[in-house]
Amino acid sequence: MASRVRWVDFDCADPFTVASFWAEALGLRHDPDNKPGEEECVLLSGADVIEGGMLFQRVPEGKAAKNRVHLDLQPTDRTRDEEVERLLGLGAALIADHRNSDGTGWAVLADPEGNEFCVERSAKERAAMGG
Repeated sequence: MASRVRWVDFDCADPFTVASFWAEALGLRHDPDNKPGEEECVLLSGADVIEGGMLFQRVPEGKAAKNRVHLDLQPTDRTRDEEVERLLGLGAALIADHRNSDGTGWAVLADPEGNEFCVERSAKERAAMGG
């Protein structure tokens, strides 16, 4: 028997704000008990994104270095570049742009508290390029 991922946890200073960013980014829903100022906030999901959901918990220390683990996002209903623009509009920051003129590559973004994540090409974009 193997384990499964139940929660993806984020340490942060403001759980509600960071959870709200990821709710919009991934189309997840806030737990009804989530409120600004809470020590923890939970985003609920179906098995199509992650089994349990995402947990955001307040910690006293700030982010000090690059993430050792990060999420790679693949848009489902838009292109990679359209998704990057949408996420920037939600408050993400562009950290590194590894997109190539031939359409390959990815972009590294950070959420409002600096947690890095990548945005890859959509499945449709990959299929159109044979990969």
